[in-house]
Amino acid sequence: MAMILLVEDDRIVAAALTRALVDAGHVVRGAAQAVDALRIVADERPDLVILDLGLPDIDGADALRMMRSVSDVPVIVATARRSEVDIINLLNAGADDYVTKPFSGGHLLARIAAVQRRGRPVAEEAASITVGSLVIDPQRREVRLDGAPIRLTRREFDVLAYLAGRVGRVVSRRELLTQVWQQDRIGEEQTIDVHISWLRRKLGETAARPRFLHTVRGVGVKLVEPE
Repeated sequence: MAMILLVEDDRIVAAALTRALVDAGHVVRGAAQAVDALRIVADERPDLVILDLGLPDIDGADALRMMRSVSDVPVIVATARRSEVDIINLLNAGADDYVTKPFSGGHLLARIAAVQRRGRPVAEEAASITVGSLVIDPQRREVRLDGAPIRLTRREFDVLAYLAGRVGRVVSRRELLTQVWQQDRIGEEQTIDVHISWLRRKLGETAARPRFLHTVRGVGVKLVEPE
């Protein structure tokens, strides 16, 4: 069971989704405007947010960026936008996942379950992993580079930790999608590219001048110890 914030201004859609969520055992908090949603995220700390982009007061994409400034709560965006550029922009803005309209309650529940699985903490007995000057602590979900902490999002950490557990081995985008995202949707591999790009920036490297994350063209990516 999770406390879910449903941000949807269409009363009929909100009522149908609320029924599906409640029937699945979740507690639902509703908001019809972005301003109310932001206040609830800051004050009540929901476990997950379902965010419609077509809100009456603030564009949903802008609301998503505002949420990310105050919280790391998982956000599933509901959108009618289907182009690859739009989806990448939403992921860049901080969305954890998305559903394209129209969608069923069952489809949404499956996405919620997938996001919740990704957010489960790594087993406490997991030991820290050191790769050169990079230290990943799965138990505390902390990363340090050259002795300084690096702030990663939940999914950035999960990707890095997965690669760190396979140092020197090339991991395909499809493997990351199925093992870290626990999804197998053809055409969604650009999600991996976005998160690898974010990780590179935070690790102080680029695709052209990699230090830890090396792309093997046409195969995948591997984490290596710098020479």
